[in-house]
Amino acid sequence: MPADTIVSRLFEQAAQRPQAPAHVVKHRGAWEPISWQSYADEVRRAGRALIALGVKPGHTTAIIGAGRPEWVVFDMATMAAGAAPAGIYTTCSREEIRYIAHHAESRVLLLESHDQWERVAAVWDELPHLQYVVTMRGGPQATDDRVLAWEAFLARGDDVGGGELDERVAGLEMDGLATLIYTSGTTGPPKGVMLSHRNLAWTSKKVAEVVGARPDDWSLSYLPLSHVAEQLLTIYAPPTTGAAVYFAESMDKVADNLKEVQPTVVFGVPRIWEKFFAGVTARLEQAPRHRRLLIAWVRRVCSRVHDARNRGESPSLSTLAQYELANRLVLSKLKPALGLGNARECVSGAAPVQKEILEFFASLDIVIREVYGQSEDTGPTTLNLPSRTKLGSVGPPLPGVQVRIAADGEILVRGPNVFMGYFKDEEATNSTLRDGWLHSGDLGAFDHEGFLHITGRKKEIIITAGGKNISPKNIETSLKNCDLISEAVVIGDGRRYLSALITLDEEAAARYHEDGVAPHESEWIGRRVQATVDDVNRELARVEQIKRFTILPRSFSVEEGELTPTLKIKRAGVARSFSREIEAMYESDEAPRRAG
Repeated sequence: MPADTIVSRLFEQAAQRPQAPAHVVKHRGAWEPISWQSYADEVRRAGRALIALGVKPGHTTAIIGAGRPEWVVFDMATMAAGAAPAGIYTTCSREEIRYIAHHAESRVLLLESHDQWERVAAVWDELPHLQYVVTMRGGPQATDDRVLAWEAFLARGDDVGGGELDERVAGLEMDGLATLIYTSGTTGPPKGVMLSHRNLAWTSKKVAEVVGARPDDWSLSYLPLSHVAEQLLTIYAPPTTGAAVYFAESMDKVADNLKEVQPTVVFGVPRIWEKFFAGVTARLEQAPRHRRLLIAWVRRVCSRVHDARNRGESPSLSTLAQYELANRLVLSKLKPALGLGNARECVSGAAPVQKEILEFFASLDIVIREVYGQSEDTGPTTLNLPSRTKLGSVGPPLPGVQVRIAADGEILVRGPNVFMGYFKDEEATNSTLRDGWLHSGDLGAFDHEGFLHITGRKKEIIITAGGKNISPKNIETSLKNCDLISEAVVIGDGRRYLSALITLDEEAAARYHEDGVAPHESEWIGRRVQATVDDVNRELARVEQIKRFTILPRSFSVEEGELTPTLKIKRAGVARSFSREIEAMYESDEAPRRAG
């Protein structure tokens, strides 16, 4: 009998629920389902095609493209053939593509667009292991015999017997390599995180158990599938639970697709929730006075309800009666307007989110539960649970996972979700995995109720000229409580004091537009940001206070090397792009506190 891998679970779903929807895609304006049987059949064809192209157990493939069924099929087919897929972000440069595909020794590469093909073609001569490129449906045409369109690729497997693929699936070992997740590289080149079949199977099953996932759940896939969180939600969890996945048309269409799909499970990085927050608060500010008073009452009621439920308690009967009325009058209309009318489980991860945003949404009956983890432990380390949630924390440890805090504050993790090591990097593996414990590189502390709070990252610790160690993360998160601030990066390593680079939220800044004045030069916006800095400073020790700041004329970007593909800050990239602005804040002790 085959091991309990994600691939085996897929085939079990197809056998038990063949006509139930597995994937749903938008085609000619309508959402069209793809059944579990069709999904499994295409994985089998793709698996046989990979065998025909010479992919053997232990080999790797690579995938570039936005989330869509072919991405998932190719990923699952690679695992079924005994090989390991490696995702590459669509924002990666041709040099980054070359590095990952070469490092992973990928034999076959799947891509989506003409632009991606041009980047791969430019470096193919430097990829000795790469033998074939496959294009997704509607992808670029190429005259090279080594480039196969999707249907031509599938046809390559028609002469391979199904028994050969079944043998490979049956031969999968739980502790064998299943997939490679290349870190997005906030420091240095990306490393290949090796996750085993056990890592994927155990983690997806455990998360499904603790959140109460159901076969009739459905989600909207829109984040990069190269990221471990989206892989868990879109590739590994559905075969475990039987839930369906809708694929967003594009990032630009996510808001519209959410309203159409109304998913039961919603995962978002903080920037997604911040955009929701900015949009809702802007509309509330413009509402008539009687409407604002009604919303204020609804928010008080919902806050009481969820304060109790998050502690595992039942709200009072009178509060529940008010809650039902609030739902009829406001919530039943407001939540579907956001695309969250059916949302049963809302999750935030990949970076810290402001507690105030979580409290705001909870007061509108949308409880967003933070999760903490990393690729090296298959996604989750800790998570807030439906009856055990503390807003502002990242929750208690996932059951079955051990988490402890080292003497220096570093978070250490041990459990079935912890990775095998870094691909072809024994030195990095040995420094990260010690005596079975994953040294996360993150700093944190448990409160008296067992909830973990993230306090920073070891590699981001700022050591001032005075020798003081300061974690910038919480300072930056506090600054972002201002609706005008989209990002804040604290500067100060080797400096006499701390300063900050600040970018503006375009939508919020537009509400305070002054004719002929660029937002970053607006005196009114400058005063608002200064007031925020002053408020944050009052809660900090003197050495942690921001003495000067600069409002930048543009946002940070992936293309300029200031953000990772998952929108995490790359501090070295920010320092490189804005070196002049940084130096200007330290040129003279007489310099103004704000530089425009």
